[in-house]
Amino acid sequence: MSAVVLQAENLCKRFGATQALDGAGLVLRAGEVHALMGQNGAGKSTLIRLLTGAETPDAGRILLDGRLIAPATPLEAQREGISTVYQEVNLCPNLSVAENLYAGRYPRRRGTGLIDHARVRDGASRMLAELHLEIDVERPLGSYPVALQQMVAIARALGVSARVLILDEPTSSLDHHEVRELFALMRRLRERGLAILFVTHFLDQVYAVADRITVLRNGALVGEFPTAELSQTQLVTAMVGREVASVAAREPRAVVERDAQVVVEARGLGRRGALFPVDLDIHTGEVLGLGGLLGSGRTELARLLFGLDRADSGQIHVAGEAVDLRHPADAVAHGFALCPEERKTEGIFAGLGVRENIVLALQARGGWWRSLPKERQQALVREFVKLLDIRLADIETPVGALSGGNQQKVVLARWLATAPRLLILDEPTRGIDIAARQEIMAEILRLARQGMAVLFICTELEELTRLCGRIAILRDRHKVGELPAGSEGWQVLELIAGEK
Repeated sequence: MSAVVLQAENLCKRFGATQALDGAGLVLRAGEVHALMGQNGAGKSTLIRLLTGAETPDAGRILLDGRLIAPATPLEAQREGISTVYQEVNLCPNLSVAENLYAGRYPRRRGTGLIDHARVRDGASRMLAELHLEIDVERPLGSYPVALQQMVAIARALGVSARVLILDEPTSSLDHHEVRELFALMRRLRERGLAILFVTHFLDQVYAVADRITVLRNGALVGEFPTAELSQTQLVTAMVGREVASVAAREPRAVVERDAQVVVEARGLGRRGALFPVDLDIHTGEVLGLGGLLGSGRTELARLLFGLDRADSGQIHVAGEAVDLRHPADAVAHGFALCPEERKTEGIFAGLGVRENIVLALQARGGWWRSLPKERQQALVREFVKLLDIRLADIETPVGALSGGNQQKVVLARWLATAPRLLILDEPTRGIDIAARQEIMAEILRLARQGMAVLFICTELEELTRLCGRIAILRDRHKVGELPAGSEGWQVLELIAGEK
């Protein structure tokens, strides 16, 4: 084993009535990729915040190269050599790549104190070249795809002489090719002796790149394991505290019946610059999958169906009747519901409590002048908290204080409370741990058996083939085909890649 770089021992942290960490620990070594695993609410985010100085521990200690450190701010942690790249790239898209790499530490010209733009440009190019990235550093960061923006964020993190690099859900917005590129970069950094902490919910990615795994459960340390000596079943059991059966082993796919009613029929539905005309039918009791790479037009189609964007071609029929969806309120009135991909910016109201977030759509549909009695709200919310196993101290807890997975469940509960005829789910399992993912997929199938129509948008081939009846595929903003129930992942991949 290589030398220990960072060691956290017996860390404890409480937020009000919630004990977020209770004796958690971690050991990071030079030249390794170390995965941090656990369910939503297990304490992973809190542990990262303690390591990076965003929070201070109530008890325990952090050692760097055997030396006790206590970073009080993220800047202090960076100065110690601990850098973090988060799931959402927190750089400035309006600034150039070079400006983002040097923001807050611009080199200055002697005598004038002005920024030395030539050194900024040349230095940025060298920093990216070390990561095998050859791009125009003078272009705005926002003009590049998310994957490249994330690479730039990593380059910036390394530019402060980082010895520990923490990657918090870095693959959640990447397609399969971009994930491979990121993993290749992580392996190169590992060979340079960097200690990398990798946080993810994707088990296959852990086994593809991680050397060792630390598992947290309910804020406590379960154990540390060499990846090669821990099977996926053993890992899931350690995370959950019990065996978790696959949905595929318990539930049949939601295959549409021959005489099922068409709930939504779209013909030639499109929008210039966003989506070429698409035909789509969704039936009662069906989970229709929608596959494709990022940028293929999946979210754009969901937005058209929900009235967030106006179509400039085509027509939508609901139960055989032509409708004009000018606004999301029109879609809700017809029984549509949408759980958006970007839950933080489009799904939750972080400052409001769980109760208020869940009853929001139901209250809006009934009209703000007809307020739901608070007792009815509380009963309804407790029902969905139990149904979806939302982890919280109290139903008045602000949603912003919950883990990402529990926030996703709150958004799902909000729309289930309206009993929709069509439920549009855009990446509903993104950032969700394995147990919660199984629970959500089982709930989707239960709803379909009760007659709800579901449009399931997902980048994960296994989830598409395991859950859906038919699968419609988009590529380059065109619908390129459909696959029947029982199709395999490789068939979906061929159609996405244009090889079929």
